[in-house]
Amino acid sequence: MDKYNEAISKYEKNLNDEIVKNEVENLLKKSISENCTPEVYKTIYSCMDITTLEVTDNYESVLKLVDKVNNLENEQPEIPNVAAICVYPNFVTAVRGALEVSDVKVTSVSGGFPSSQTYPEVKAIEAGLALKDGADELDIVMNVGNFILGNYEDMCDEINEVKEICGDAKLKVILETGTLKSYNDIRKAAILSIYAGADFIKTSTGKIAVGATPEAFYTMCNAVKDYYEETGTKIGVKAAGGIRTAADAVKYYTIAKEVLGEEWLNKDLFRIGAASLADNLIAAINE
Repeated sequence: MDKYNEAISKYEKNLNDEIVKNEVENLLKKSISENCTPEVYKTIYSCMDITTLEVTDNYESVLKLVDKVNNLENEQPEIPNVAAICVYPNFVTAVRGALEVSDVKVTSVSGGFPSSQTYPEVKAIEAGLALKDGADELDIVMNVGNFILGNYEDMCDEINEVKEICGDAKLKVILETGTLKSYNDIRKAAILSIYAGADFIKTSTGKIAVGATPEAFYTMCNAVKDYYEETGTKIGVKAAGGIRTAADAVKYYTIAKEVLGEEWLNKDLFRIGAASLADNLIAAINE
């Protein structure tokens, strides 16, 4: 048995999809109301990867997003700034040059985003170039095709190679949970990605019909919890894909809080990736 199948075997659970849905429904019903507060909204804002990943992105539109981040301190000084600005790799230099806020990271999607369907050599080169241009973090997609085929070694080797290129830079691995058939598959993909070198595991690219779901995120959080209890290593969790309102965001905050604990509720271990969420959170804070 290779190390990846051994890891799967070690953390395997026979999850029932209907039971998972009921557990999430009960968790949110019990706990979400206590988290619908301006202070929680501020925490969520500080854990945001504010994102632009559109085919229409250009130098001016990206700089407009950077200006929004730069201006927050003057416009809303009581709100902590976002965790990162997330862009395509060809815009990393522009963001790095224009960003004036020292504690906001520059995140680049990489590795053939959003499909991960290109040569492993191209993924490695793209990752290296993004880091050279000033990216602090990379978001890559695991090779879902290899996962479905059961070719875990090639899937994990690609992740591991990019992690080696990253060095101390954070690597977030997107599971694209909307393409996976069951919560058992999501758990398996989470464990494999962690073993391959992920510093964070992330739900979705936002580029397919099914983005983040509370059930998928709950499954990922439980995988991270089990890994932490076994190894003492904390892995971050990121929800992304269709999260637009404060009410949406609080669901993911609540799940992370209840499954992983309050020690995960900071930008080093919890992120939400979104484009339109920022304005909606600010509106909720100011109500």
